[in-house]
Amino acid sequence: MQRFADRADAGWKLAECLESYRGLDVVVLGLPRGGVPVAYQVACALDAPLDVVVVRKLGVPFQPEVAMGAIGEDGICLLDRDIIDRARVSDGELAEVVRREEQVLDRRLARYRRGRERVDLRGRTAIVVDDGVATGSTARVACRIARALGASRVVLAVPVGPPDSLRRVPEADTVVALDEPEDFRAVGFHYRDFSPTSDDEVVVLLDRASRRVLGDDLLAEPADCDIDVELVVDGAPLRGHLHLPQPAAAVVVFAHGSGSSRHSPRNRFVADVLYAAGIGTLLFDLLTPDEEHDRRFVFDVDLLARRLSAATDWVMTREEAVSARIGYFGASTGAAAALVAVAERPGPVAAVVSRGGRPDLATPRLGDVVTPTLLIVGGEDTAVLDGNRRALEALGGPKNLVIVDGASHLFEEPGTLAEASILARDWFTRYLLVDDGSP
Repeated sequence: MQRFADRADAGWKLAECLESYRGLDVVVLGLPRGGVPVAYQVACALDAPLDVVVVRKLGVPFQPEVAMGAIGEDGICLLDRDIIDRARVSDGELAEVVRREEQVLDRRLARYRRGRERVDLRGRTAIVVDDGVATGSTARVACRIARALGASRVVLAVPVGPPDSLRRVPEADTVVALDEPEDFRAVGFHYRDFSPTSDDEVVVLLDRASRRVLGDDLLAEPADCDIDVELVVDGAPLRGHLHLPQPAAAVVVFAHGSGSSRHSPRNRFVADVLYAAGIGTLLFDLLTPDEEHDRRFVFDVDLLARRLSAATDWVMTREEAVSARIGYFGASTGAAAALVAVAERPGPVAAVVSRGGRPDLATPRLGDVVTPTLLIVGGEDTAVLDGNRRALEALGGPKNLVIVDGASHLFEEPGTLAEASILARDWFTRYLLVDDGSP
């Protein structure tokens, strides 16, 4: 029986069973990755902070799927001496496995928290949440880590799990489960939508939860405008998608780069993050399908800038956005087009963000750019990074360059796209919504 529509639905239903914890000194801990969307809904319902408890299994060297222990934060290491002895794992082999898994653990924690401190568990109730349990081994280790980090009480809360596993969690003071089927097959069997959760989604949910706790929750109201559009510019029919909250105080127009479009999952991910902060978006293709395969058009920055300006004028005529402040989000050649457009017409646009952009293609006009501009570049994108450093020196207005460690040109590495999206959101929030004028 598929009792849950998706992880968010499971989280809402699980939160109802945890209502008695509202108002207490509670921290909700999600197990990445699938447990975090469930935990996010629980944390919202209980008005509690959200964090992650990251567990790395220590696999037997010659049979990695067999766990001989697990590690967590602050050097917490839990070992199964029986397995280690039976597998005849030497101290040196064990130390090597621990060292390797600690490196993975540190990288994931750095991505998930994005510089935020771990939520202090000392003397508090920790509610450990996953999207379900099968054997329960991961949940048990997570509960032990929560206890080791100072939690005075540990609650394991899951939507579903087999009765035998749920009864064998001595590390938790209380176990809460919505469904305990005797014929349990797998966690995913109980969800209609059990699609994988990405590291980027984990980062965004943690960031959103952090902002809510700090009183900076800018989640938008339901959209009053969510439509496909078509504009004719220079005789070319150009398509886009307009998504506006109500009211639309700010709209970011996307200038896609070469090989990208309004359908790009990366661009749509960024747009979703902006919309959740109360910022409308126009995902707009600056080239027709035929033109985007011709490098003469792809690298014609003046053409792209002219079309971007035309799209901006169209947005400002919309009744829903007539008083909205405008921003540009550019990638690759689209970033160069955005900078040329604001150099020629600085008035209508209040902020620019470039992700993996080619501002060097706009070099002759960079000194004329007085619009606040943020350049985001992947640390592994060395060629583009050098060009962005030179562009930063040439830009005329408020500016900043942020390097996302471990990211390549397309920000495909776990958590890097989310980090770039959050950086863009914060920049646009400052200059389009807050307008404090800070460089």
